[in-house]
Amino acid sequence: MATRRPRSHRANGGARSGEAGDDIGLDALVGHAGYAVRRFQLWIFQDFIKTLATVDIRPTQYSVMTVIGANPGLSQMAVAKRLGIERARLVHLLDSLEARDFVSRVPSATDRRSHALHLTARGKAALARFKRLAAEHERHVAEKIGKENREQLLQILACFT
Repeated sequence: MATRRPRSHRANGGARSGEAGDDIGLDALVGHAGYAVRRFQLWIFQDFIKTLATVDIRPTQYSVMTVIGANPGLSQMAVAKRLGIERARLVHLLDSLEARDFVSRVPSATDRRSHALHLTARGKAALARFKRLAAEHERHVAEKIGKENREQLLQILACFT
Protein backbone atom coordinates (compact mmCIF):
# COMPACT_ATOMS: atom_id res chain seq x y z
CA MET A 1 0.00 0.00 0.00
CA ALA A 2 1.31 3.44 -0.88
CA THR A 3 -0.15 5.54 1.93
CA ARG A 4 2.01 8.05 3.72
CA ARG A 5 1.89 8.92 7.35
CA PRO A 6 2.26 12.57 8.34
CA ARG A 7 5.76 13.43 9.41
CA SER A 8 6.24 14.34 12.99
CA HIS A 9 6.96 17.99 13.56
CA ARG A 10 7.74 20.22 16.44
CA ALA A 11 5.06 20.58 19.10
CA ASN A 12 3.49 23.59 17.37
CA GLY A 13 3.17 21.60 14.15
CA GLY A 14 5.66 23.77 12.34
CA ALA A 15 8.96 23.11 10.68
CA ARG A 16 12.03 25.25 10.92
CA SER A 17 11.68 28.46 8.94
CA GLY A 18 13.20 28.46 5.49
CA GLU A 19 12.28 24.86 4.72
CA ALA A 20 9.83 24.04 1.97
CA GLY A 21 7.62 21.24 0.70
CA ASP A 22 6.90 18.21 2.86
CA ASP A 23 8.92 19.63 5.75
CA ILE A 24 6.37 22.38 6.43
CA GLY A 25 4.19 21.43 9.38
CA LEU A 26 0.43 21.18 9.00
CA ASP A 27 -0.48 21.36 12.69
CA ALA A 28 -4.19 20.59 13.17
CA LEU A 29 -4.75 20.17 9.42
CA VAL A 30 -3.28 16.67 9.74
CA GLY A 31 -6.46 15.63 11.55
CA HIS A 32 -8.94 17.49 9.32
CA ALA A 33 -10.90 15.26 6.94
CA GLY A 34 -11.73 18.24 4.71
CA TYR A 35 -8.08 19.09 4.19
CA ALA A 36 -7.18 15.48 3.38
CA VAL A 37 -10.14 15.10 1.00
CA ARG A 38 -9.23 18.34 -0.78
CA ARG A 39 -5.62 17.22 -1.24
CA PHE A 40 -6.84 13.86 -2.54
CA GLN A 41 -9.26 15.65 -4.87
CA LEU A 42 -6.40 17.71 -6.29
CA TRP A 43 -4.39 14.56 -6.92
CA ILE A 44 -7.45 12.84 -8.47
CA PHE A 45 -8.16 15.75 -10.83
CA GLN A 46 -4.51 16.09 -11.85
CA ASP A 47 -4.27 12.39 -12.65
CA PHE A 48 -7.62 12.40 -14.49
CA ILE A 49 -6.59 15.37 -16.62
CA LYS A 50 -3.18 13.82 -17.34
CA THR A 51 -4.66 10.41 -18.18
CA LEU A 52 -7.30 11.90 -20.47
CA ALA A 53 -5.08 14.64 -21.92
CA THR A 54 -5.04 13.04 -25.36
CA VAL A 55 -8.81 13.46 -25.65
CA ASP A 56 -8.97 16.92 -24.02
CA ILE A 57 -11.81 16.19 -21.62
CA ARG A 58 -12.16 17.61 -18.11
CA PRO A 59 -13.67 15.78 -15.13
CA THR A 60 -16.90 17.79 -15.14
CA GLN A 61 -17.34 17.39 -18.91
CA TYR A 62 -16.87 13.65 -18.48
CA SER A 63 -19.45 13.58 -15.67
CA VAL A 64 -21.99 15.51 -17.74
CA MET A 65 -21.53 13.26 -20.77
CA THR A 66 -21.74 10.12 -18.64
CA VAL A 67 -25.03 11.19 -17.03
CA ILE A 68 -26.52 12.25 -20.38
CA GLY A 69 -25.37 8.98 -21.94
CA ALA A 70 -27.02 6.98 -19.16
CA ASN A 71 -30.19 9.11 -19.21
CA PRO A 72 -30.94 10.39 -22.73
CA GLY A 73 -33.48 13.19 -22.79
CA LEU A 74 -32.77 14.68 -19.37
CA SER A 75 -33.26 18.41 -19.00
CA GLN A 76 -30.38 20.75 -18.31
CA MET A 77 -31.88 21.46 -14.89
CA ALA A 78 -32.02 17.76 -14.01
CA VAL A 79 -28.36 17.24 -14.99
CA ALA A 80 -27.27 20.33 -13.07
CA LYS A 81 -29.16 19.24 -9.98
CA ARG A 82 -27.95 15.61 -10.09
CA LEU A 83 -24.29 16.60 -10.47
CA GLY A 84 -24.41 19.66 -8.20
CA ILE A 85 -23.36 22.05 -10.98
CA GLU A 86 -24.59 25.64 -11.13
CA ARG A 87 -27.01 26.01 -14.04
CA ALA A 88 -25.02 28.87 -15.59
CA ARG A 89 -21.84 26.79 -15.49
CA LEU A 90 -23.65 23.82 -17.03
CA VAL A 91 -24.81 26.00 -19.94
CA HIS A 92 -21.17 26.90 -20.63
CA LEU A 93 -20.14 23.22 -20.39
CA LEU A 94 -22.91 22.18 -22.74
CA ASP A 95 -21.92 24.91 -25.20
CA SER A 96 -18.39 23.49 -25.32
CA LEU A 97 -19.63 19.90 -25.67
CA GLU A 98 -22.10 20.94 -28.36
CA ALA A 99 -19.33 22.77 -30.26
CA ARG A 100 -17.38 19.49 -30.33
CA ASP A 101 -20.51 17.68 -31.60
CA PHE A 102 -20.68 15.49 -28.49
CA VAL A 103 -24.04 16.70 -27.13
CA SER A 104 -27.22 18.00 -28.70
CA ARG A 105 -29.97 20.05 -27.10
CA VAL A 106 -33.39 19.21 -28.47
CA PRO A 107 -36.40 21.33 -27.57
CA SER A 108 -38.52 19.44 -25.06
CA ALA A 109 -41.78 18.01 -26.36
CA THR A 110 -43.49 18.80 -23.05
CA ASP A 111 -41.92 22.13 -21.98
CA ARG A 112 -40.99 24.80 -24.52
CA ARG A 113 -38.67 26.45 -21.99
CA SER A 114 -36.58 23.28 -21.60
CA HIS A 115 -34.19 21.24 -23.72
CA ALA A 116 -33.70 17.49 -23.71
CA LEU A 117 -30.04 16.50 -23.74
CA HIS A 118 -28.69 13.69 -25.90
CA LEU A 119 -25.29 12.43 -26.92
CA THR A 120 -24.66 12.64 -30.63
CA ALA A 121 -23.27 9.62 -32.49
CA ARG A 122 -19.85 11.24 -32.18
CA GLY A 123 -20.49 11.86 -28.48
CA LYS A 124 -21.39 8.21 -27.87
CA ALA A 125 -18.19 7.04 -29.58
CA ALA A 126 -16.13 9.63 -27.69
CA LEU A 127 -17.70 8.67 -24.36
CA ALA A 128 -16.79 5.02 -24.93
CA ARG A 129 -13.15 6.08 -25.38
CA PHE A 130 -13.33 8.43 -22.38
CA LYS A 131 -14.65 5.60 -20.22
CA ARG A 132 -11.71 3.36 -21.19
CA LEU A 133 -9.27 6.12 -20.23
CA ALA A 134 -11.21 6.87 -17.02
CA ALA A 135 -10.88 3.18 -16.10
CA GLU A 136 -7.12 3.58 -16.50
CA HIS A 137 -7.30 6.59 -14.18
CA GLU A 138 -9.21 4.51 -11.63
CA ARG A 139 -6.41 1.92 -11.81
CA HIS A 140 -4.00 4.73 -10.92
CA VAL A 141 -6.14 5.54 -7.88
CA ALA A 142 -6.06 1.88 -6.80
CA GLU A 143 -2.28 1.83 -7.25
CA LYS A 144 -1.95 4.96 -5.11
CA ILE A 145 -4.18 3.94 -2.19
CA GLY A 146 -4.68 0.22 -2.65
CA LYS A 147 -7.63 -1.61 -4.21
CA GLU A 148 -9.33 -2.36 -0.89
CA ASN A 149 -8.90 1.21 0.33
CA ARG A 150 -10.34 2.51 -2.95
CA GLU A 151 -13.41 0.30 -2.52
CA GLN A 152 -13.80 1.37 1.11
CA LEU A 153 -13.42 5.03 0.13
CA LEU A 154 -16.18 4.66 -2.46
CA GLN A 155 -18.45 3.13 0.19
CA ILE A 156 -17.75 5.98 2.60
CA LEU A 157 -18.30 8.66 -0.05
CA ALA A 158 -21.48 7.06 -1.42
CA CYS A 159 -23.62 9.00 1.06
CA PHE A 160 -22.53 12.21 -0.70
CA THR A 161 -23.51 11.15 -4.21
